[in-house]
Amino acid sequence: MCLDRFDDAILAALQRDGALTNAALAEVVGLSASQISRRRAALEEAGIIEGYSARLSAAKLGHGFRAIIRVNLRGHGQGREEEFARFVASQPMIRSAFSVSGDADYVLDIRARDLDGFADFVHRHLLPHPQVAQVRSEIVLKTLKDERGVPL
Repeated sequence: MCLDRFDDAILAALQRDGALTNAALAEVVGLSASQISRRRAALEEAGIIEGYSARLSAAKLGHGFRAIIRVNLRGHGQGREEEFARFVASQPMIRSAFSVSGDADYVLDIRARDLDGFADFVHRHLLPHPQVAQVRSEIVLKTLKDERGVPL
């Protein structure tokens, strides 16, 4: 799908506020609501718009503790990465997980209620996992930028 400036404007507006109606988008973008509706449907069908969700305040919901964990596995191959990926998918405290280059195999973004909850997760779930060889944690003291979405 080839995007034009109207598609870019629709995507930028929806990234700022995914609850915008087609009528509101029409005012922002400068097209009719019916044109917005067709374009929006095409962007959804093409998989460019993957879905809509609300941004929640982790701190106000009692999950203000954040840490970044770097994980090294004991080895690679023979389904080890897939087993670890299934473990990651099953853990609600892991909000994002990345396979990375460098001195770690994976980087995990963790949300917890507090330090005790984080420690419990590390000691009862992560460290005992049979594929985990080493864990290094950094506690997030202050968030300088936590941009969501894609630069357009």
